[in-house]
Amino acid sequence: MPFPTPVRRAAYPEYKSPYGPKYQYQPHVGTITAKTVTNFGVKAGLFGGVALFGVIFLASGVPKVYNDVLGNIPVVGASLQNYFTKKVHPADNPF
Repeated sequence: MPFPTPVRRAAYPEYKSPYGPKYQYQPHVGTITAKTVTNFGVKAGLFGGVALFGVIFLASGVPKVYNDVLGNIPVVGASLQNYFTKKVHPADNPF
């Protein structure tokens, strides 16, 4: 009988071994502390950063993206400007 009724539970108390683990109630939902907010913020920020990197990486082939977005980033736009400059013959350019 895995789930005894409250009447049977009162009649037959549950045995707890003195050598077993000491379980305690750990609330999960509804507890908002500074630690949980910080933990969620860090995880959301990391996920957002990876997602942003993925979107920029996938869209870096579009000329509008690498001219307007990647060209305005100080390190990427100044020192690596030649990396994002594509020299494609106008007849072969699909854009």
